[in-house]
Parts: sequence; structure tokens; C-alpha cells
Amino acid sequence: MVGVRVAKSSKSGTRRRAPLWARLCAIFGCVLMVVSGGALVTSQVLVARYANAVEQKDLFGNAAEGATKKSDIKGPVNILLVGIDPRNTNTAPLSDSIIVVHIPKGLKQAYLFSIPRDLRVEIPPFEKTGFRGGTSKINAAMSYGSSIGNGKHDVAQGFDLLAKTVSKLTGIKRFDAGAIINFNGFKDIVDAMGGVTMTIDQNVKSEHLKPNGKPRDRRPECAANNCEHPYIGPQASYKKGTYHLEGWQALDYVRQRYGLPRSDYDRQRHQQQFIKAMASQALSKNVVTNPVKLDNVLRAAGDALIFDGNGHTVVDWGLALKSLRSDDMTLVKLPGRSLIENKKYLGEALEPSADDFFASVNDDTITTFLINHPEFFQKL
Repeated sequence: MVGVRVAKSSKSGTRRRAPLWARLCAIFGCVLMVVSGGALVTSQVLVARYANAVEQKDLFGNAAEGATKKSDIKGPVNILLVGIDPRNTNTAPLSDSIIVVHIPKGLKQAYLFSIPRDLRVEIPPFEKTGFRGGTSKINAAMSYGSSIGNGKHDVAQGFDLLAKTVSKLTGIKRFDAGAIINFNGFKDIVDAMGGVTMTIDQNVKSEHLKPNGKPRDRRPECAANNCEHPYIGPQASYKKGTYHLEGWQALDYVRQRYGLPRSDYDRQRHQQQFIKAMASQALSKNVVTNPVKLDNVLRAAGDALIFDGNGHTVVDWGLALKSLRSDDMTLVKLPGRSLIENKKYLGEALEPSADDFFASVNDDTITTFLINHPEFFQKL
């Protein structure tokens, strides 16, 4: 069983005014969300330190032609977030989590929806790697786009093909910003905050870790990583309720899908819930009024990200989204189903109604769509 259970409270520190450097952490360290606005105070050193800590790369393949920078950031905007497990440059990366953030005109609301990692889609051709295009699971797009020769791979180049694939799927012609998020970096952010309070909505057992957080043992015949479920022995478990989780517990919980009733759809919901919990925690009184803890959070957030603001800096985005709060985040679920052929699992497919949702994203009428289709609201 996880952590120490905490009582739910109607009071929250998430509405307190927070300075710019705290908002920046919530925006790009805790997945581009802000709790409240506030004035820039005497924190220029921390702003510079955080901005410099974030690795900035060309994620959309437009560096050669020059990123199209708007005079300022105005809604509607779409942001693509991709979570990966850390891999070396000799291994092709896979996108384990794909989340789109849509922020309507006015920049006062944010909608998050996840793309199933096993969704079968048409991946477009990609000249840089010679990939000719084809139908595959969407999490392979980053892999197909990442090769830079001599057996080496670049996650930033892989992101470019993934972004083009998500654009083709959703009809979103242009992403205004993007980020690659290192899952291990998320763990460090949570630890730097002193943990995160999160409501667990279903009982979950860990496929990967023991109750003490150490890796589970492998069956001898699976030493070469050729087994689907290679682990044996005691498992970490997460019971329904509200808990204060350590970094390893939070990350382990949101990575689980095996044994869950809806597999990856349950995991997507948990990841979205985790994002919202992190955004609230990052701007809690316990973090923003503790200079040492906040500095550690900023450093961890910088190490966790590769960012492309399409010509705008992290600070630009921090200022543009200063009025958003975690309460302004709406989590959206896409309806989908498994594709089975001759008893073989081929991947996932979205229901036709998802096309109507994507149209509302592109028309910036998502609020009206959700009022008329409440089944798209993600359970909290």
C-alpha cells in the first residue's frame, strides 16, 4: 500500500499568487500548466537559471527555414507533449505518452487529451530517414524519424515525424510549442517538491517494482528481454484513495497498464490526473514559499525537458499563460477500442466521434462540443 493517506480538503494553496519563476516550473516542468498569475518579483536570477537549464532543440524540423515567431502568443494554441523513457543514442526512442494541450482564444482554459500509444495510424513519409510512410502504432513514429546514421538516433528529429503524424490524425496543422519529457525527470521533480498528493481511482499492482521501489526480479528465461511479462516476486501496490506519493511511487503508478480493465486507456487517465496533481503541488504554499525547495524543483524541471517554443522562449510562454490555474485544466478522454484480427491484437482504433472532437479543436469550439458530449470528460 502506498504512502501516508491524507484527508481531502476543500482548502487549497493552488489559488495563491505565484511569481513568474514558480509559474515557469508549473508550465514547463509540470507540463505547461499554471495555477495563477502574479507579478515578476526579484527573481531574475532564478528565471535565467531555469530558462538556461531547459534544453532547447528544433523539434518541428523548421530550424533551417526559421521558426515562425508570432509577435506575441495569442490563442488558440496547441502544444504537443511527449513522454519517453530515457534511452541512449544507440536505441530508437518510442513515445510512451502523447498528450495534446489545446488552449482556446483568451488563454484562460486548457484542455488535455491523450493519444493512445498503440493507436494504429498512417505515419507520413519522412525524407530525413528515408521512411516511406505506412500504417503502424503511433508510438513507433518517433522511432521511424529518429535515425541520424551510423546506428545513432536523435529524439528531437523523431519528435518531428511524430508531430507530423499527430497533425495528420487530428487535423492540427501547426503546433505552437512542443516538449519531450523524460519520465525519470518527472520523478526528480516530484522528489524535489517533497512528493505529490494524488487521488488513486482504482487498485493497481506494479508490473515493474517491488513494494520497496526496487526492480522486480526477472524469470531466468527472460534475461534477454524476450518475454512479454518477465517479472516475478512481490509487487508494489496502489489502493484506491488519496495519498501523498514519493516520486518513484507516482511515476510507477502512472506507468502501469497491465491488469487494468481498460489497459492503456486507464493509464492515460492516470497520467492526466498526475499532470494536474503536479501542477497544483508545484504552486502549493509548501513549494513557492520555500526558496531551497523551489530552486531544486526548477533545476529538476530543467533537466527533465527538451523544449521548442517555435521562436518563443520559456519565459515568453510563462508570461503568456500567466492567468491559467490548475482548476482551469479540463481532462478529455477519446473513445477507442481494440483491434483484434484472428485473435491477434493489432492495436487501438478511435471511434468515429473522435473526428468530431478533433474538428472542434481546430475550430476552437471545444467548449461547446464538450457541453454537448459530456461522455468526453475524463473522470477525475
